[in-house]
Amino acid sequence: MDMSLSRLDCLFLAKIADQSERYHDVIAQLKDICNENEAQLTIDERNLLSAAYKNLTAKLRASWRTIDALQKKEALASTRQQVKLMRVEKDEIERDLDRLCRDLVGLLEQHLIPAASDGEEKVFYCKMRGDYYRYLAELKINSQEELGRLSLEAYKAAYKHAMATLVPTHPTRLGLALNFAVYFHDIMRSPERACHLAKHAFDEAIASALAEGASSVANLEDTLMILQLMRDDIILWQGEITKVSELHLGCSM
Repeated sequence: MDMSLSRLDCLFLAKIADQSERYHDVIAQLKDICNENEAQLTIDERNLLSAAYKNLTAKLRASWRTIDALQKKEALASTRQQVKLMRVEKDEIERDLDRLCRDLVGLLEQHLIPAASDGEEKVFYCKMRGDYYRYLAELKINSQEELGRLSLEAYKAAYKHAMATLVPTHPTRLGLALNFAVYFHDIMRSPERACHLAKHAFDEAIASALAEGASSVANLEDTLMILQLMRDDIILWQGEITKVSELHLGCSM
């Protein structure tokens, strides 16, 4: 039956689809809202869209990593046919992930970012653009340099805007700093730059919270959660840097 749905109807259907883990349906409903409202989404709509893409890509990325690990683990024990079959499955996952990431990047670049208001909304969407180019760069060995460059440009634009419009304790600014640091670690293979960026953002947030008082920090729970994640990554990356330094020292003796 052909029905004309209101914005509230589409949002209701998106929420139902989200609860039933039908994330492609969530995306379809929110795209309809986006098309009918000049790409302006409410915070609830935006969060549903972000969560839907995140859930779909997280499963695909986990599947890809599982097969990649199996390929490396079973490289010597597997027959040529088994190696070929694993490659076929991995290629299928890569195609699915590529389509999904490029679908969101297109939506961001053509509609959501141009229509976004300055401040948190624009930072949020530019961060997403950086994230999904980063996911593509993780997989595309042949075009990793170009995808990595696009991810870096998106993160730089988002970070510059965040520093100009958002306080250091804002969860969106902190989440951006964390993911930007992950980019330097995972794509650029530079734990030093990752540590530097994350520690700078961490120290700024702590100093701001102490100056203003923790009770004055908006979304304190979200801020604390991201700071904990950031702290854990800093410790991990500093450990990697120490190991490399010790290795180099041992080789030079």
